[in-house]
Amino acid sequence: MSTQRTPRKHAKRIRSIDRRGGVELLLAENVPAVGKQGQIVRVKPGFARNYLLPQGLATIATEENKLMVEKHRERQAEVAREKLKAVQKLAKDLSNYSATIEANANDEGHLYGSILAGDISKALKSGGYDVTPDQVRLEGPLKELGMYTIRLQLHAEVESEVKVWVVPVAQHS
Repeated sequence: MSTQRTPRKHAKRIRSIDRRGGVELLLAENVPAVGKQGQIVRVKPGFARNYLLPQGLATIATEENKLMVEKHRERQAEVAREKLKAVQKLAKDLSNYSATIEANANDEGHLYGSILAGDISKALKSGGYDVTPDQVRLEGPLKELGMYTIRLQLHAEVESEVKVWVVPVAQHS
């Protein structure tokens, strides 16, 4: 019976195998059917040794690596909280703002074109509010003069409304 020596570079990997036969790894990238970046997963030793580690998709989940990931998650959470506060302030400011959009219309107030999300976004940007067209939630294009309350989805957790006045283009004499 021959004894096979484990190469030195794999000694650390072998020690990370637990009683259930899995290897605990820290994913460096998203791996389908395994997990997301930064997640600690338990995989079979062969999968780790032959695929995840050589491809650079994962590293050994040492205590130091786990600590680094936890610190990174805390920083990411803090950044997300700050961004959410900024978006909530923007939502509050927008709810007290009204934008005016000039459009060509006939005598009955019907527009010759229509006002779309991009037009509303442009009007809000000219007012100093950074709102993209995909954040503007229109039921359909605006086709008449008047005042509209437009819903905005600024963040997954933050909605707001803004007043939009559609007025006729000023006639120059």
